[in-house]
Amino acid sequence: MGNGGMGRVTVICPVNSWCFWSEKDLDHILGRFGTFIVERSGTDIDDALANLQPWKDNIYVIQQLIQNDVSSTKIRLFLRREMSVQYLIPSVVIEYIEQNGLYEEDGASSIDVKAIGFVTAGLVSGEAITPKHEAGRCAIRGNCGRPSLFSPELPCADNGLAKEPEDDVRKQLVVLCGPKWETGPICCESKQLDALSDNLQKANAFISACPACKENFYNLFCTFTCSPNQSLFINVTQTETNGDKVRVTELDQLVSDEYGSGFYDSCKDVKFGPTNGNSMTYIGGGAKSYTEFLAFLGKKNPPFGSPFQINFPDPKKYPEKGTGPLEMSPKKCNDEDESFRCACIDCPSVCPKLPEVTEAGSCYIGILPCLSFGAILTYGVLMTLLATAIFGHIAWTKHNRRKSERLRLLQDATPSDDEDEGDMIHNNAMYDRPQRNYWINTVCDRAFSQLGFAAAKFPAITIFVSVLFVGILSLGWIKFDIETNPARLWVSPTSAAAQEKAFFDENFGPFYRTEQVFLVNDVNPAGNGPVLSYDTLKWWIEVEERISKLTGNMTGVSLNDVCFKPTGNACVVQSVAAYFDNDLKKVKQNTWKDDLQACVDNPVECLPKFGQPIDPKLVLGGNGDSNQASSASAIIVTWVLNNNAENSDEVARAMDWEESLKNALLDLQGEASSRGLRLSFNTEISLEQELNKSTNTDAKIVVISYIIMFFYASLALGSTTLSLHSVLRNPATFLVESKFSLGVVGILIVLMSISASVGLFSFAGIKVTLIIAEVIPFIVLAVGVDNIFLIVHEFERVNISHPDDMVEYRIAKALGRMGPSILLSAITETVAFALGAFVGMPAVRNFAVYAAGAVFINALLQVTMFVSVLTLNQRRADDHRADCFPCIQIKSAGVHLGQSNGNGYARSYEGQDEGSLQQFIRKTYAPVLLGKKMKVAIVVIFLGIFTAGISLIPEVALGLDQRVAIPDGSYLIPYFNDLYDYFESGPPVYFVTRELNVTERVHQQQLCSRFTTCEQESLTNVLEQERKRPNISYVASTAASWIDDYFRWLDPQAESCCVEKGKTCFAERDPAWNITLYGMPEGDEFINYLQKWVTSPTDEVCPLGGQASYADVIVIDAERQTIPASHFRASHTPLRSQEDFIAAYASARRISDGLKQSTGIDVFPYSVFYIFFDQYATIVRLTATLLGSALAIILAISSLLLGSVRTGAVVTITVIMVVVDIIGTMAVFNVSLNAVSLVNLVICVGISVEFCAHIARAFMFPSRAVMERAKNKFRGRDARAWTALVNVGGSVFSGITVTKLLGVFVLAFTRSKIFEIYYFRIWLALVVFAAAHALVFLPVALSLIGGDGYIDPESEGGLEEDLASRRYRAMLPDEDDSDDEY
Repeated sequence: MGNGGMGRVTVICPVNSWCFWSEKDLDHILGRFGTFIVERSGTDIDDALANLQPWKDNIYVIQQLIQNDVSSTKIRLFLRREMSVQYLIPSVVIEYIEQNGLYEEDGASSIDVKAIGFVTAGLVSGEAITPKHEAGRCAIRGNCGRPSLFSPELPCADNGLAKEPEDDVRKQLVVLCGPKWETGPICCESKQLDALSDNLQKANAFISACPACKENFYNLFCTFTCSPNQSLFINVTQTETNGDKVRVTELDQLVSDEYGSGFYDSCKDVKFGPTNGNSMTYIGGGAKSYTEFLAFLGKKNPPFGSPFQINFPDPKKYPEKGTGPLEMSPKKCNDEDESFRCACIDCPSVCPKLPEVTEAGSCYIGILPCLSFGAILTYGVLMTLLATAIFGHIAWTKHNRRKSERLRLLQDATPSDDEDEGDMIHNNAMYDRPQRNYWINTVCDRAFSQLGFAAAKFPAITIFVSVLFVGILSLGWIKFDIETNPARLWVSPTSAAAQEKAFFDENFGPFYRTEQVFLVNDVNPAGNGPVLSYDTLKWWIEVEERISKLTGNMTGVSLNDVCFKPTGNACVVQSVAAYFDNDLKKVKQNTWKDDLQACVDNPVECLPKFGQPIDPKLVLGGNGDSNQASSASAIIVTWVLNNNAENSDEVARAMDWEESLKNALLDLQGEASSRGLRLSFNTEISLEQELNKSTNTDAKIVVISYIIMFFYASLALGSTTLSLHSVLRNPATFLVESKFSLGVVGILIVLMSISASVGLFSFAGIKVTLIIAEVIPFIVLAVGVDNIFLIVHEFERVNISHPDDMVEYRIAKALGRMGPSILLSAITETVAFALGAFVGMPAVRNFAVYAAGAVFINALLQVTMFVSVLTLNQRRADDHRADCFPCIQIKSAGVHLGQSNGNGYARSYEGQDEGSLQQFIRKTYAPVLLGKKMKVAIVVIFLGIFTAGISLIPEVALGLDQRVAIPDGSYLIPYFNDLYDYFESGPPVYFVTRELNVTERVHQQQLCSRFTTCEQESLTNVLEQERKRPNISYVASTAASWIDDYFRWLDPQAESCCVEKGKTCFAERDPAWNITLYGMPEGDEFINYLQKWVTSPTDEVCPLGGQASYADVIVIDAERQTIPASHFRASHTPLRSQEDFIAAYASARRISDGLKQSTGIDVFPYSVFYIFFDQYATIVRLTATLLGSALAIILAISSLLLGSVRTGAVVTITVIMVVVDIIGTMAVFNVSLNAVSLVNLVICVGISVEFCAHIARAFMFPSRAVMERAKNKFRGRDARAWTALVNVGGSVFSGITVTKLLGVFVLAFTRSKIFEIYYFRIWLALVVFAAAHALVFLPVALSLIGGDGYIDPESEGGLEEDLASRRYRAMLPDEDDSDDEY
């Protein structure tokens, strides 16, 4: 500093030299000024700066981005070997060395060494540590003490000659390293062999399964420790003094590429059974190459790894003269010497090849499925033929027209009076009216007429008996019970999946309860970012600490009381925090990223408190292509809780704690949001709670839907005798002619039928499901309202045609005509629904039973109780009493006419106007629809839609995504999204054996894989082979084989594992333990040692102990000396869609079935999700069977009751077209096939019949009064089709179509995705397609190919009926109809 200005002082010194400075000087330099500190490899910055915390604000650490291990020792070695040190140290330092002649002689002054050390960060001086490299000379020998109290001893640097050992040392060496060490000098001592034995023993549990890997591992380190030629391949590069001894801290070992790669290849696929992982994770840090493998083995990492640094430089580039790798040949895992050959599970090259798997699926022609291609081709051919026929017909018609014109010129075309006489009596349509009676229809007509007369004659008795009947059946409500357990809803209790789950739960306990959290950084619009930071990591460790202290509100239990503890003292919590032992002190601001990466690269070095290494895929997600753990955009945390039998006290306590956890996590979402993060979670109780919330939401929408249909039906019924003109002419008539009370009774009958059905089948022990509660009222209301409209509309027609008859006779006539139609629809619907009772799936079976019962009881009540109420209502109307208030008589409602009923007032039905809908159908719609050109267009269009439906069938997916089963806005939806997006691990899968006597050798060989006599197609061998084709098998990990690990635990070389009375088990056994299995226990001995093994601790002393990994895997029956149950645990690949889950389940089934055939053992696959996906193994076949059976019954019943197979076939074909079109719509609307949609498809069949049956019967038994109005344009089938539309078309439209549309549209406002997708979309398609086919396609199809009709008994009664018919036509308003108006 000069002239009072500020200056800069540069001080170069190692950070640990601060301790030699005085406190005053430190405070002056660091307090008033400051310092920059450059990090150096091998130095712990936090420890070095621990004494400088008072001045931390003035200390700036420059972190080392690229590792630099340059030291004065290395500089000295390079210069002595005349190698360049350019770029290793600054050029000014090189100049300084050259100017002062440093390192040119053996002795360099300590000052010179320090001068260079300050710059290069090296502090070691002296001569070459291993100056001589020649055969017979050592590099290290003996032990020179411990660097610290807990560190292992380090070897001494010794470049002396190899020596012959003492006899006991020789024996010790041969026992440890093999017979090739029986002669010759060595470079090791007894204590070194003790240390070597301890270290090899630690690795033995991981490598002993593969003899080749074990041999190579032992050979490498035995040669390293004891070879008489150490100096040829070992060069000591760093030492430190310990008194008068020099101990080694770093050295170079030269290993050939051949041996290094062969060594790695022999070990890379070796499996460690207890954790289902690769042994390379433990012995090589998950190395991906032999260089990484050797680097991990040589990394200084006491007490778990090497006590000093061993470098493995490239021998081809190593500069030290006289050095090189020893010539050693590695053993191969498929070695020709069988004593070194490894098992299939550890060596893919010895595995048998599995047969190819033919993937199930549709065949394709080009990009189209074969079914789609065939449908389109067939439609194209039909359209071509139709076009040809049309053009041919046009040409032929023109030809005939010209011919007839020429003939007409030659004849007198004036008709005679006789020829015109017929037209005065009948129109042309009546010439072709049916002339035959159908005896079944006659019997049904007579029966329903008598039933209607009785119900009308004795209305009070009929109503009382009906109510009593319903009341008795409803008593069954006392046994009412709702089934909400999905496992019992979707799977038959007698199915394989249900029985297998029960077997698994009984023997191994229910699967664990899991609570899972995703913490994600995806709130930034720019894209995902790293979720972890120093502050976030500290915050999350604190969060986990808070959660560990949570207690249940009801029981006060804590996490420690309910969690799963495999080792008995620590809960399983899989978390990034566990890598840091959930200790805030271990999270260092400058090194946390490196520490995390080290744990991710080698999880075994960061064991959590529960003792099992954590797979990084279980706790980190969203890394993309990056290998950096700190760049993950999501962390996953999983708490594992014990599970017990349903409704047990243990489950209740776990649920109580889960409720507290759920509330805490909901609060944590706000904390995460304030940090710019997003938190999603799921607890074991969450899904059921959210499903119930969805059900409550759905219930409101469903009730509103029913209320709207109820009001519409009540109001619309009154429109049958009311028109706007009549109301305007005399408003008082509305009060009388309204049928609101009649509609109320109709809806009440619907509710009564549902109550009776529920009571009846609840008494029979059949549980109600949510599907039943939500769907059956809709079905019954839809069917019931339609029948009510038909009865009321027909009754009004009878009122007009037979006004002088008593009400009882008019009711009898109306029911006699509509009863058979109701019978047709009721029987077909009941039978169609009842078919589902033969299905094993409870959700479908129970629905089918309840629906069939409700529909049938509803039909009974409609033809009895409703008819009685209709009679009372008509008497009220005839007496001009107000609707809903029958005590009030409204005299002004009548119209005073010259002809009256005797009381001075006209009857309510006299002089009424024809409804606008009825008039539109009669005059416009029906004539246009039945035109020839329109028929062709309709056939072409509807067949085209049908073709499209068939073509889309292969596109219908299977499954039911959980996200659609919960309401919008649920906190579970983001969780499931994150689960699919970020979770990189699949669910566990267990292959379970039943009643297999594994004490016998033959069955041991059917299971094992690590011994030479194991069957090639043993269970574990097959599973390992399947693991190697995960795209087909969906198996991602090696199965944990308890029998292999049990036998390896007995290996006497694992001295610390099986110990009995202070001695190693099987140490002196005859026959000895060997890899051929013939030295293994059987019978009593097998059970005895097995019981000891499953209680043996799993720890560092013996990782093969069975307590942690296998205690709950095996069921031991000591009395029968057998194993009733055991399982082999693997895991699926990540499953990210319903298709993946279904395919994984199917693949597991395929594997287990193959094992049964090849080995004969009883084995089945189990995973916690299988119970929900078992339905998809048979749902396609089940759907085809159900729908096919229903359609066959519809064909039979409709053909029988309609008296025509052709008409029955037309109805059935129409229903088929409707159902196929709905299935095609499912593909377009992304509605997958599952139990819910299958129920809806069964509904579609029943409702489609309801739409079609009435029109088909009106076609087969046309009303004479209506048919006479067909005028002259229609003949034959056209006239009957016109009659059917005019007669019941309005009822079908207003009674079925509009009612259902109103109800369905309300469902569009539901918050529940499952209702919006599986009910609204399917039901909307049902109403649209069924109405279109019934009102458009069916009349056209009947007019083209319908069967011959029959006389309607109610329309044919001689002169009396003819006069009544004429009266009916006369009562209708006058029209200006010409022959061309209809």
